[in-house]
Amino acid sequence: MSQRQPDAPTAASATASYRQPGIVLTDHTFTVPLDHHDPRGEQITLYAREISAPGKPAARLPWLLFLQGGPGHAAPRPIGRESWLDHALDEYRVLLLDQRGTGRSAPANRQTLSRLPDAAAQASYLTHFRADSIVADAELVRHALIGEEPWTLLGQSFGGFCVVSYLSAAPEGVREAFITGGLPGLDVSPDDVYRAAYRRVCAKNNAHYARYPGDVAQARLVAAHLQGHPERLLGGGLLTVEGFQALGKMLGMSAGSHRLHYLLEDAFLDGERRGSDPGRVSGIRCRRGAGRRLPGVFHRRDDLSMDVPHRPCP
Repeated sequence: MSQRQPDAPTAASATASYRQPGIVLTDHTFTVPLDHHDPRGEQITLYAREISAPGKPAARLPWLLFLQGGPGHAAPRPIGRESWLDHALDEYRVLLLDQRGTGRSAPANRQTLSRLPDAAAQASYLTHFRADSIVADAELVRHALIGEEPWTLLGQSFGGFCVVSYLSAAPEGVREAFITGGLPGLDVSPDDVYRAAYRRVCAKNNAHYARYPGDVAQARLVAAHLQGHPERLLGGGLLTVEGFQALGKMLGMSAGSHRLHYLLEDAFLDGERRGSDPGRVSGIRCRRGAGRRLPGVFHRRDDLSMDVPHRPCP
């Protein structure tokens, strides 16, 4: 079924245009309904960044809409023709959309949600930030920019889920679709996926410790320290054992094992056995939020034990 178009038109504007090496960037904003079933109700503002190659007439190139992963991550902030943009700009005019709730598109976070009266109101508000609303937003943006002409979709991770929703809800708006790492199962549950992933996660952990056997002791030192002394991160939160374990997701990246090793080898400040120095920033840097790296400091080694040996996963 196609997305129902709202009675009220979408307000759109290009607010600024500027250049970086190899690319031309143009900022766009769009006014859309918070609730697409109530098009004349509360409105929100979406932000998107158009990227094109200088020397190529942008008006002659087809559009490619990039849908970011997460959910909850803003669109990439490129510097020149980096990564996949280098190839895409040869063939497309690219639109990097901050999906609603992220980046500069009506961000939904602890600051903005705290303005709502209670948890029930927050939960109700967040029901408007799912894939179906993102697809409806994209259709309004498409009509505002190019009318009835379809465009190309590129979905990364959760963005791939959005692409599948798009193909179901508004196939007439899609010229072609590319999905990288985000294809929902047709007849499986999340539990099925986690069961299938468990042995792969174990294999990745075992491969890392085989490559860097000294990391076994170092990881246990860090975990033992955090168990009794959670470290305050610069963002105000606490780095716990569970948060430290979450660094294992780095092993899913091509160079993640090597980067994790470097983080572990610098986890403690050398020679700091007599206390801590809050003014020094070093050691583990955890990946949190939209790609941020928040440093925490581990200072003391003298009270840590290694009484639990490393055991490979079954």
